[in-house]
Amino acid sequence: MHEVSLCRQLAAAVTRATGGRPVETVYLRVGELRQVVPEALEYAWTFVVRGTPLSGSVLELDHVPAVLVCDDCTVSTRLGPELGFRCPACGSARTHLTSGEEFVLTAVDVHDETPSGPSGPLGDDAQRGIPHGALSPS
Repeated sequence: MHEVSLCRQLAAAVTRATGGRPVETVYLRVGELRQVVPEALEYAWTFVVRGTPLSGSVLELDHVPAVLVCDDCTVSTRLGPELGFRCPACGSARTHLTSGEEFVLTAVDVHDETPSGPSGPLGDDAQRGIPHGALSPS
């Protein structure tokens, strides 16, 4: 079950990014072709983070479809269960994937223990449209 290994690596990255602060939600983009079972990943997460500052946090998964683009006719097609890489419109084998292989940490919600900031209960970030307590690896 490689989901446990993925969770260990993800937990290490989140811990580094948050500096040990309590985490509420971890947001991931996961492509269809990553062979990740979402339920297994979420289940493994609960065990990997037990007893750490990430304990009690949840994974929020954004599922990304596998999309193929033809280099000859530029048709974009979502891959089906048959996983054929020929263009369904023109039959060309000159195609490439534009999505579906992602496994990306997109954001982390941390628990901010200070109830209010200098410009109101959510601080300056709320005025800029940044979710309270959110981190994003840019």
